[in-house]
Amino acid sequence: MTRTIRVALSVTGSAILLFSCADKDAGRASASEETMMTEYSEDLSVVMSQNGRRSYHFVTPLLEGYSLAREPYREFRKGVKITTYQNDSLTTVDAVLTANYAIYYENRELWEAKGNVVVEKSDGKTLYTQQLFWNARTKKIYSNVDSKIVQNNGRDVFIGEGFESDEEFKDWRFRRMKGRMEVEMKQSADSAATDSTSVRPVPKPSDSRPSDSRSAVRTSESGRAAPAREIPAGPAERQVGRPEAEVERRPLKMLDGSREEQVSVEPKLKN
Repeated sequence: MTRTIRVALSVTGSAILLFSCADKDAGRASASEETMMTEYSEDLSVVMSQNGRRSYHFVTPLLEGYSLAREPYREFRKGVKITTYQNDSLTTVDAVLTANYAIYYENRELWEAKGNVVVEKSDGKTLYTQQLFWNARTKKIYSNVDSKIVQNNGRDVFIGEGFESDEEFKDWRFRRMKGRMEVEMKQSADSAATDSTSVRPVPKPSDSRPSDSRSAVRTSESGRAAPAREIPAGPAERQVGRPEAEVERRPLKMLDGSREEQVSVEPKLKN
């Protein structure tokens, strides 16, 4: 009886060991299948359509697909460019997305883009972020990191954290707004030349005196430099600031006893 029990236990243990090894092998096979690449393509350009209409077009230098994974996905490790189209048109572009990396989960119809993500809309809005999700099923786009939106030809800039929007980028908001800036656009060279309010550089004063004596700098009684004034040209012109001469006549006695007038010129400043 004891021997029979021992044999039964031995057989049972062997069976358990065999089933355990089989489960491990199956688990290893399943794990290896999930990581097995089932799709590979370089320089790929694909147009996706829904209900007979062009939905979006993506271009990538490298695509790797894993359809045997628990959640099948396609990976774009070298970046991607996705172009979407308006619903009422087959060729009119609605938005263009570019990113350094992207992954697409087929079952959830979810795109995730990372690294220098830029979304340019046809209405002039532009989104800048480092991570962006696009759910094609719910038609929502969102981000959990800092993002920036530029619109009105660059005049309005919005910065915030946690971005959410509809697929058409019409109803968007930040979970936490960080700031808003209004940027003043620079004028072109032609408009600046005709604008009387534009600021022009003032030339530095020269150390040497001007050769034209018509312009001079006069000094006021307070010692400050007064504005220069124009002096009319002419033969009788005189320079500003030069003292006028006062003539004084005095009698001069000569050696022979005669007298002669002596002319003395003394400078005299006008008050």
